[in-house]
Amino acid sequence: MLIKVGLVQESPVFFNKVETISKIEKITKTYAAKGCNLLVFPESFIPGYPRGFTFGATIGSRSEKGRKLYAEYYENSLNVQSEDLKRLEDISKKNKIYLVIGVTEKDDISGSLYCSMLYISPTSGLLGTHRKIKPTGTERIVWAEASGESLTTYQTKIGKLGGLICWENYMPLARMSMYRKGVEIYIAPTADAREEWTSTMQHIALEGRCYVLGCNQYFTKSMYPEKYRTLVSDEPETMCRGGSIIVAPDGKILAGPLYDKAGVLMAEIDLEEIRLNKLDFDVIGHYARNDIFDFDVKDQPETKKE
Repeated sequence: MLIKVGLVQESPVFFNKVETISKIEKITKTYAAKGCNLLVFPESFIPGYPRGFTFGATIGSRSEKGRKLYAEYYENSLNVQSEDLKRLEDISKKNKIYLVIGVTEKDDISGSLYCSMLYISPTSGLLGTHRKIKPTGTERIVWAEASGESLTTYQTKIGKLGGLICWENYMPLARMSMYRKGVEIYIAPTADAREEWTSTMQHIALEGRCYVLGCNQYFTKSMYPEKYRTLVSDEPETMCRGGSIIVAPDGKILAGPLYDKAGVLMAEIDLEEIRLNKLDFDVIGHYARNDIFDFDVKDQPETKKE
């Protein structure tokens, strides 16, 4: 099966959920017309990854100004029970394309925020959500942790989709939770623009014998609305170089890494290549040692079929 995939290395309309969804609609229409079957957007594309923000938090105290900024971030985050999701589902359906979108997701019952990625089908709507199980460093100020029920995979018409967000991909057992479900298209939205990230994406492709789609944003300080720029005055002008990349199951790079500019990285992938590469290595099959190792993921759901 040949599938055309696209990784959107763009910036959102920062802290503006409505305008960011409009931007997603425009980009989706353009690249669906170019034949893309799957389009991936970066980590926390809605309403934007708050790079450089402290939210007024230091050990032992939080500022009133920081709380107000958090409330603004919360207001522009996405609730999967809202009309915002219906709009994203309509974009997917209208353009007949699968969407995987990094969002900051709000839970109106608990009041917490999660770093999530939404899997949206053009025929079935929202397939489900993966919430980051371990935010990195000071991300923990604004994002809560998820549990095993968030380690999700989906059997779709274009293959079995799954993946992890940013530095979750450095958690070996989290990766294994994806491999044990037979993931074929491993999706890794991120905010990590280091050149070393390329090696991480290649390693995962070789380890899991799957296609890996590493999607990042390109972001400069001037892209922040003016009222936020004083919060990042000590940051360099280029705050995120990008580095989006598409890797084949043999670890070879098919497209990218794309640095220092916005764009959409595209490649055609063939799921048959996964089976061919399993001859060499199969992390859950003939290369496993189940007589030595015992692995279980608490509360991980079964793969959902579309």
